[in-house]
Amino acid sequence: MFTRPGPFAVLLPVKSPGTGKSRLATLSDPHRALLAAAFAVDVVDACLRTDGVAGVLVVSDDTDFAARLAARGAATCPDPGGGLNAALRHAAAYLRARRPDLRPAALCGDLPALVPSDLAAALTDAASDPGPCFVGDADGTGTTLYCAQYADFDPRFGPGSAAAHAGAGARPLAADLLTLRRDVDDVAGLAAAIALGTGDSSTDVLHAIGRIPQ
Repeated sequence: MFTRPGPFAVLLPVKSPGTGKSRLATLSDPHRALLAAAFAVDVVDACLRTDGVAGVLVVSDDTDFAARLAARGAATCPDPGGGLNAALRHAAAYLRARRPDLRPAALCGDLPALVPSDLAAALTDAASDPGPCFVGDADGTGTTLYCAQYADFDPRFGPGSAAAHAGAGARPLAADLLTLRRDVDDVAGLAAAIALGTGDSSTDVLHAIGRIPQ
C-alpha cells in the first residue's frame, strides 16, 4: 500500500475544502476554500518528505479532492460519517487490514507551516515508547498529532482534546515542534503560520488572495 520506508502511517482527515475554515471570518467563502485545500496539500507534501513516514492515508468525504491528494502520493479511503474520530478509527482499521506492521499517526490537515523535521522529531519521540502519545496545539487546548498502536488507537479530537488525550493516558510530547503545533483555526492562527513560513501551495494562495505581498 505504501512504498516509503518507515514505521509510521499518517492518517489525514480532510473535509471538503468548501466546508472548512469557517472561523476565518474575514475571508470570503471562495478564499477559505482555496486555503483549506492548500493547507491539506502542504501537509501531504510535508509528510511525504518526512523520515519515518511510510505513507499518508487521506480519509475524506470529497472524492474529487481526495483524488487530488492521491495524485501527490497519498492513499485514500472514504469517510464513513459519524465525525472526525469515527473517520480516524475507520482509517486505522482500513490501514490495519492492509499494513498491520505500521503504527498509525493521526494528523490535522490545517498545518500549513509544517516542516518535515518537526514531524520527524515527534515521530522519533513516539517511537521511543509503544504507548499512545500526542502533540498539543499552540494554544494548549487542542491536538495536532495523536499516535498509538492499532490496539490502543483511541483518538479524542475536538474541543479540549489535549486534556482528553492526556486523561486517557496518552503521553504529551514536550519538544517545541513549532510548525507541528501551529494549526490554523482563526485569523490569529493564520498570521502566526505566515510568520513561521507556509508551504508552497499555501503561499501561492496567500499571494493570490492578497494576504501576503508578492
